[in-house]
Amino acid sequence: MSPASDATTRFSNRVADYIRYRPGYPPGLVRTLQTEAGLNSQSIVADIGSGTGISSDVFLQLGCTVYGIEPNAEMRAAAESRFAGESRFLSRNATAEATALPDASVDFVIAGQAFHWFDLDNTRTEFSRILRPGGQVALFWNSRRIDTTPFLKDYESLLNKFATDYQQINHTNVDHEVLTQFFQGPSFRMRSFPNSQEFDYAGLQGRLLSSSYAPAQGHPRHEPMLRKLQELFREHESVGKVRFDYDTELYFGPLNGM
Repeated sequence: MSPASDATTRFSNRVADYIRYRPGYPPGLVRTLQTEAGLNSQSIVADIGSGTGISSDVFLQLGCTVYGIEPNAEMRAAAESRFAGESRFLSRNATAEATALPDASVDFVIAGQAFHWFDLDNTRTEFSRILRPGGQVALFWNSRRIDTTPFLKDYESLLNKFATDYQQINHTNVDHEVLTQFFQGPSFRMRSFPNSQEFDYAGLQGRLLSSSYAPAQGHPRHEPMLRKLQELFREHESVGKVRFDYDTELYFGPLNGM
């Protein structure tokens, strides 16, 4: 089974860590979509690969109605629990390639930390179908910096040594060529915003184990990986914390040819 083919199940045993330790998105992301793409509180948004609701939350806070499209049962249940009683969050058991939403029903299609799992051609066809005239797509990731501090360099080395399929599923494989193919032209725009997290050791371990490529308990690399993580923390912590720095990358625009 390829990394992408089991995308709907590979996070099932990582939901608790995902909820607690994955980063959110900085305010500049939504502000940019408001000022440059026409997002407003009345916008209807389809959040594709909505997971536990991290990306949906920032749009709900603005006042948008959000369809959470998530095929993983455990992650979808976590989002439904998180937004229980929120009538503007509409959860759907569906995929990027088959959202089950009506034609021309949404103003924005967004994907936070998820686009690299999708089938490119079928997803583009589906997004084109559900977007209203003038609608836009917004794709965004928290890209962890890998070499700007000694800790981040050593953490990257740990992943390359112990992770199962880190290089194959890394979202940085989605390059400008892939995005140009998806948007069918260079008219999409890119913006970047700084983001960060600080962790004690428990948080650092949870952040690592929230990643689907981190060997889970029972895997022969799991315990050696955690021993090395403890070494890294002891070497690099300051006042009991280490820091992850990210660039939140946003790519947005219409799908040409709609």
